[in-house]
Amino acid sequence: MVNSPYPRLLSTPSSLMTVWQADFYRRPLQDEAGNLLWELLLSSADGDFTYSEVCPQPRVSAAWLQGQFEQLAKTGHSLPQKIQVFRPQTLTLLEVACQELAIEVEATRHTPALKRLLQARSQGYLQDPRHTRQPYDPLALDRPPPVPLTETLWGDRWGFASYPAGDLLAVFRDRPLPFVAIPPEFLPLKLGIASTIPVPGVIITGGRRSMQLARWIQETRPVALNYVPGAPDGVILEAGLVDRWILTTFNEVGMRSAGQEFERRKQATQGFHFILVQPDESGMTYSGFWLLQAEQSLSFG
Repeated sequence: MVNSPYPRLLSTPSSLMTVWQADFYRRPLQDEAGNLLWELLLSSADGDFTYSEVCPQPRVSAAWLQGQFEQLAKTGHSLPQKIQVFRPQTLTLLEVACQELAIEVEATRHTPALKRLLQARSQGYLQDPRHTRQPYDPLALDRPPPVPLTETLWGDRWGFASYPAGDLLAVFRDRPLPFVAIPPEFLPLKLGIASTIPVPGVIITGGRRSMQLARWIQETRPVALNYVPGAPDGVILEAGLVDRWILTTFNEVGMRSAGQEFERRKQATQGFHFILVQPDESGMTYSGFWLLQAEQSLSFG
């Protein structure tokens, strides 16, 4: 039996922990029988607790996962109320495994503690005698091509815009909006972004389709907006775990400059930006507001 360079239990969880982040997927490792090894990697949201166990690919199942959590509970570790997952393959297995454990499973790309741990451990795999010597990217996901937004959803007008960071909460946080998402961890002011820094975004005036469009955006679980240059240029909505939607395309030189400025402003705000859907331009009513952060702006180093 080959000794692993990784401890099975890396640190001890706090009794107050309620949220873990999890990845269960194949690694560039194989056992003596030639079976690829999958690894269950757990981390608390604050990174204070981590846990690792490998599983030969023939044994990979929701039942194996459930057994790992039950073993943790038997050894005195309080199981979390929620487990966050960024990988679709992990999500499917984990949802089944957690059904009888009364643990909520949340699909989200924002698992920074887990992703930092995955990147750190990927360097250790190179020193493991079980390493397959195959190329490995610990955060790589199979992403489908972007899908055009159906014309029945798109509104009357749209445009790039910005609000001073200090005004975002004052304008949108306490308004009775039908759909709103302002995660506490995404608040620009909380992260030290100056109140005068313009936070970029896209404003969509939806007209009669405003509520329908806002409901669709909410259901897709928006993650980030990206301006993509090309022929034509476009605005891509990253949503869910791997979904991508083409919100609009355009060829106008002025809009191209606005798209480039949108991306520059995202860099200045640590990736923070927003989507605002409104029925008209009166400024009196809004259908939905989402504060987002671009994934590439998250630090995994």
